[in-house]
Amino acid sequence: MIRKIRIAILLFILATVAIASWKADKAATDWNDSLHVTLYPIPADGSETSRHYVERLQKEDFQDFPIWLEEEIRRYNNPLLRPVSIQLAPPLEAQPPEFPSDGNMLATLWWSLHLRYWAWRHDAAPGPRPDVRLFLLYHDPQQTSVLEHSVGLDKGKLGLVKLFASRADSARNLVILAHEFLHTLGASDKYAPDGLHPRFPDGYAEPALEPRYPQRFAEIMGGRLPLNDASSRIPESLNETLIGDLTAQEIGLIGLNKHPKR
Repeated sequence: MIRKIRIAILLFILATVAIASWKADKAATDWNDSLHVTLYPIPADGSETSRHYVERLQKEDFQDFPIWLEEEIRRYNNPLLRPVSIQLAPPLEAQPPEFPSDGNMLATLWWSLHLRYWAWRHDAAPGPRPDVRLFLLYHDPQQTSVLEHSVGLDKGKLGLVKLFASRADSARNLVILAHEFLHTLGASDKYAPDGLHPRFPDGYAEPALEPRYPQRFAEIMGGRLPLNDASSRIPESLNETLIGDLTAQEIGLIGLNKHPKR
């Protein structure tokens, strides 16, 4: 009898978590209210450069991101003002759990659970409870020339965003931040995993453009701006990016008679 009660309690807890997660997912992509996004800067490599950079960050350093998102949402005929409200948390010293190197499914699942627990333990930012949490891992570009992949999780609405601790890279950093943010809302990658070249047509901002190359913008989840069939470049800023139609469908911008302005 006691065992049955325990099982019933566990099932109730799981059902409650599932319902809460479903409600959070639905609310995040109905675009009726602002999403509260908290940014947690972390000096990830232990360098003085990264530490000093993180200590000097201001909320205003990230304002091009919500402005870009508002413009993109308007392009899909949604009049929502201020779709994202940003809160900058104090710098963190704690490092998140490392992604498993072998890519094993069980290891990845355990890592995901561990990350969500870690994020919960280090979520002490002031202000309203965030809808999305992005942990910004800053690296000294003099020590790290190429960053490992960032991660954005739909389940848990959190991301690990790997960035350069350099003012010269601040605009490109926001492109990575926006990419991972949209992952937390359910957007998928739209590039070839072997070469990172955008996948046609969904990874192209303007797949119907004539002539096709060079593309004028990068699709934000395609990650790069295509120059021809085989080469592409990283966008310099969010001004060179758009949300494509498939990404818009994935995050709830298309549907209910919503169509983009071209």
